[in-house]
Parts: sequence; structure tokens; C-alpha cells
Amino acid sequence: MQTTEVGQNSEIKQVIGSLCMMNNRFMNFMLDDNKKAAQVFLRVILGDDKIKVRNVRIQSFIQNIYGHSSQLDILAQDSKGRYFNVEVQRSDEGAPARRARFYSSILDTHFLQPGKLYEELPDTYVIFITENDVLHDNLPLYNIRRRIDENAKCFEDGSRIIYVNSQRRDNTALGKLMQDLYCTEPKNLHYHEFAERMEFLKYSKEGEEKMTDVIEEYAARKAEALAKEAVKEAAKEAAKKAEEKEQANRIELAQGLLADGMSIEFTVRHSKLTEAEVRELASKLSA
Repeated sequence: MQTTEVGQNSEIKQVIGSLCMMNNRFMNFMLDDNKKAAQVFLRVILGDDKIKVRNVRIQSFIQNIYGHSSQLDILAQDSKGRYFNVEVQRSDEGAPARRARFYSSILDTHFLQPGKLYEELPDTYVIFITENDVLHDNLPLYNIRRRIDENAKCFEDGSRIIYVNSQRRDNTALGKLMQDLYCTEPKNLHYHEFAERMEFLKYSKEGEEKMTDVIEEYAARKAEALAKEAVKEAAKEAAKKAEEKEQANRIELAQGLLADGMSIEFTVRHSKLTEAEVRELASKLSA
């Protein structure tokens, strides 16, 4: 029993040690109520070192009584009252343009309270950090705003969507931030605002306990993978048994045909056995 527990603990430590901020659950723990770290993110991505984060929350559930509700990975607000929704997307399918549009609209619906004027609607930023360059122009950053087609001027409605291409990991401030997203060791991080938090989460008992959800998620994925493997093996075994039964039926049919005096060619054609298999059966019957 002790050996099993030691093995499990070692495996858990390996899992925690391999985590980086491109794992959205680990990113959540890194930024949960961590205003300094969230501030670094927003300042670098938006190129504005005056942003001051007032609060930051993770896994914010926004109820939409008229349609699809959403759970936002990270929701931060700055001193100017602007809201920033940050989503980490490792799958290209998780970052379609219409999802960004929906998240932007649901923020508007949530933050404009009854009786308030439209002018009181806060500025909102939906930021998708994607593992791949989902917009395919090899840009490190895509700032998306509405504009007027006839004069190309921006239509300032206070909403912005930003796609960050994490593949662009150069030596710019943004590139270094992207490098940090894939970093698994606190000592190798460029931005010290992340290092202390990662050190706590990865190398303290309290941090490990805090990440119970991540560990349980890993365990669930592992159990699912084992279950799929078991199903696959069971399917292989069933297919093997079915083939064996089918072959036995073919042999039985061939033996009957040969016993009734049918030719080798006729028996091959109707039993679906190979000529060599039929001739072997025929030699046994005549022995």
C-alpha cells in the first residue's frame, strides 16, 4: 500500500511539475486574486504600462436567462472600470470568431444593469491567447475593432477583441510573456510577478492542496484514457473472436461441400476459403 501511495505522490508531483500557464486551469490558479500578475498580462498585451488592476476573478459564470450562458476563464477589472476577459485556447476549435463575438456580447448584457444608460456600458476586452496562429497571418497580436467601411475610421463602441498568437516567442516584451506561458520552472520566468506564485503552487504543500481540481482533472483524464484503451482492447478481442467463429463456419461449410463431392474450385468460391486451405481440408478428408 505504501509503495502505491509513494508512486501516486511521485506521479502527482510530475504532473504539477509539468504544468505551464498554457494549461488554462493552471493559468486560473496563477492569476486567481493575483492583481500584479494579471496587471503584467494586460499591460504587455495592450502595450499600456498604466493599467492598474482593481480585481481579478477566475471561472466567472455569467447566466443568460434568454440563451447560452458562459463560464469565463479570467475576468479582471481595472481602475478605469474596464473589464478584461482572458481565455486560454489550446484547441483551434475553441477560438472561433463568433465565440469571441458572443463573449463580448454577454459581457455587455451582464454589465449594463436595468435602468442604466447605454453610455454607462463599460469598455470590454475579450482576449484569446491561442496555442496556434488561428488567424493565419503570422502576427504576434491581432487587435480587432469595428470600423466604418466608407472611411476606414474606427467605430468607437468600447468593445475590443484581441487574439494573441503564443507561437511568436521572440525577445520583445510580448514574446517574453509568451515564453513564460510555456515555462514550467519559476526560476526561468522572465516576469517575476509570476515566479512567486508558481513557486508557491508547485513547491509548497498548500499550493498542491489548492490545485486539487487540476490533479482531479488529470486523474479523470487518465481514467478516461484507460477506459478508452480497455474498450479498444475489448473491441479487438470481440473482433478476433468473431473472425475465429466466421473461419470455423467457413471450414465447416467447405468440409460439407467436399464430402458431397464438390470440386476444389467450387468449394473455394462458395466457402470463401483460400485454395490452399481447401486443398488441405480435402487431403485430410481423403486420408
